[in-house]
Amino acid sequence: MDKIELRVMKLTAGMLAIFLLALLYASYARNVGMPACVPYSGVFSKPHLQQIDSNTYEAFFVAKMWSFEPSDVYVPAGSDVDIYLTSSDVVHGFNISEKAVNLMAVPGAINKKTVHFEKAGIYKIVCHEYCGIGHHSMEGEIIVYDKTK
Repeated sequence: MDKIELRVMKLTAGMLAIFLLALLYASYARNVGMPACVPYSGVFSKPHLQQIDSNTYEAFFVAKMWSFEPSDVYVPAGSDVDIYLTSSDVVHGFNISEKAVNLMAVPGAINKKTVHFEKAGIYKIVCHEYCGIGHHSMEGEIIVYDKTK
């Protein structure tokens, strides 16, 4: 093995180590998790919000040209929301930038992400995957209200 090959191997190992450390940092220090993929069933075809217990909700979103259904979801501050996402037509994006949520809505597939909403406010949902001429107006909101008011 010559010196150039050895340098390339060391450089490659160093780059892999940097990528691994970046993944660990994002996962633990920044609390960025991966969405879960859930087997498809009929319950996901009807958009709705359901309360599981006093602080846990399940939001079933269906993305379609050019809207999210439901378009507005209301939950109290301090809630955990399990977001289930699918698409009824083409690939769409689902982004809540304030919460580092970035999901893909794919026809026939379900993505799941649990999000904790501590503060009251309006969290905008936008489609970040070009889906056609009405893409720019594809928005929704998760409205977190203060329980004490």
